[in-house]
Amino acid sequence: MTTVERTPLRQPDVRDWRQVAAATGPADRPAAEAGVRLAYRRAGLPEPERIRWAASPREAVRLVTAERDTLGRSVRDAIRSHPWAAERERLHGQLGPAGWGERWNATGARLWDTTQALTSRIRTGVVDELAGDLADGGGKDEVPIRLVLLDAVLGQHEAAWLCAFDTAEGSPLDGLAAVARAAGWWWPFEREAIVCERPTELHRDEAGRLDRADGPALAFPDGFALHAWRGMPVPGEFLDGLSALTPERMRAEENAELRRVMLEHYGYDRYLAESGAVPVHRDETGVLWRIQLAGDEDVVMVEVINSTPEPDGTSRTYWLRVPPTTRTAKEGVAWTFGLHADVYDPVRQT
Repeated sequence: MTTVERTPLRQPDVRDWRQVAAATGPADRPAAEAGVRLAYRRAGLPEPERIRWAASPREAVRLVTAERDTLGRSVRDAIRSHPWAAERERLHGQLGPAGWGERWNATGARLWDTTQALTSRIRTGVVDELAGDLADGGGKDEVPIRLVLLDAVLGQHEAAWLCAFDTAEGSPLDGLAAVARAAGWWWPFEREAIVCERPTELHRDEAGRLDRADGPALAFPDGFALHAWRGMPVPGEFLDGLSALTPERMRAEENAELRRVMLEHYGYDRYLAESGAVPVHRDETGVLWRIQLAGDEDVVMVEVINSTPEPDGTSRTYWLRVPPTTRTAKEGVAWTFGLHADVYDPVRQT
């Protein structure tokens, strides 16, 4: 492994790495290829004879599976795993356990959940699409696909770790960081490297979950796409039917998770109004409604009216979803404040 002179530890810009993780659009191919070659040199390896591009992780897995014999052995451990472990050990020694924990909490931990969720969904999507296509003799064999995916360096989706480490120019990880800033996932082998384009589209909700009602939440240039509603994977054709929902169609849906997506998209208040639901309790705090769904827990909502009038003099109605065990409106409203109904006694409702 190439030795480099170390500079004092820098404080990374979390916002910068957050943008790297969420970047879409064409890769910067010259920068990515320069980063790949640098990563090989940092690992003490000859540069790859050839760098090839794939439009998505799906296409890359297909290519690796078809041409494994010509690519040479995987060198991921030398390029990613070993320098990764060495850098983490160095930081532990320099900062101490408490100092490393503080650094991680201020950097990588802030990106970890969203990047891990995204990585997991891409892996699952690739396996779901290719396990049947690449199985010998028909059927579905996920193992070969999962093994190829384990050889991947995750490029931009390594942002959490790269944010926590020292990736400045001259550091052992600067090549990996350069690829991450310029491209998506990549596969390093002895003779060749396979590098992926970044997504063309990425749609997430306020919690960072994949989320889109009118198309793929994540899409790549070759058409590989993932559909999701507030983080839950859904079929693309399912989303196409959301614009034509009816209470009857929702009641007929056998998949409880998909039915919940339908209800969220349709609106609980609209469903209550159009399905002929009746209130089960009312008091000074509001009205309790219950929707019974076959094969699923009841949906229980409290209808409350904002006591502060709008500028036009009207009062806005809110719908609060509460646990299915709720029996009174007051109990439901109290639950939203983390209180028991017996102690919920607001001086002034707002």
